[in-house]
Amino acid sequence: MNERLGVLFDMDGVLVDSYRAHFQSWQEVAAEEGRTLTEADFERHFGRTSREIIAVSWHDRAYTDAQIAALDDRKEAAFRRILAESFPFMPGAVELLDSLSAAGFALAVGSSGPPENVDLVLDRLGRRVVFGAVVTGSDVTRGKPDPEVFLLAAERLGIRPERCAVVEDAEPGVAAARAAGMASIGFASTGRTRDSLAAADLVVDALAELDPEGIRALILRRR
Repeated sequence: MNERLGVLFDMDGVLVDSYRAHFQSWQEVAAEEGRTLTEADFERHFGRTSREIIAVSWHDRAYTDAQIAALDDRKEAAFRRILAESFPFMPGAVELLDSLSAAGFALAVGSSGPPENVDLVLDRLGRRVVFGAVVTGSDVTRGKPDPEVFLLAAERLGIRPERCAVVEDAEPGVAAARAAGMASIGFASTGRTRDSLAAADLVVDALAELDPEGIRALILRRR
């Protein structure tokens, strides 16, 4: 393995301001199922896989694995439709990716979402080329806060976990980064609070607060 430094990005709420699109798509599916979904319910599980959310939130109904998979597909299709209608670029995301790439960092995406969602976002951002690895929910068997997604991303980059930083907007993602032995940066984006991300090594309110020098210092200091 080489001695480059790596930065791993969660996608939703970090590279794209997808909070509303996810909430609206969950509400659509909930209504179709004769259920309600409050924003508090949504916030409590945001950052986990759709299948995990269905299994935890709607456990009173005996859904089969096939039914859960079908609900998951419907929810994610609705999400992509809503997102594509008006793509909500996250302020500062493209600029941060460009500066890190120019500074020699290896970059990866580590998302709980399906590959179709990740493809849509990367295509709209126009920065697919800067990522040396992309890990989606279909690549792992355990969702965040398990560190599998970030450990696999680091492995694909060929960089040791302790030489990586993770940018996350959700508590399960911060926990996953810490469990992987990586520096963690909590981004309090839409629907998030600084308090919920307090376990991170660094918490920011905007991606513009981050730069290559600061992330490099954070990784090396944490080591």
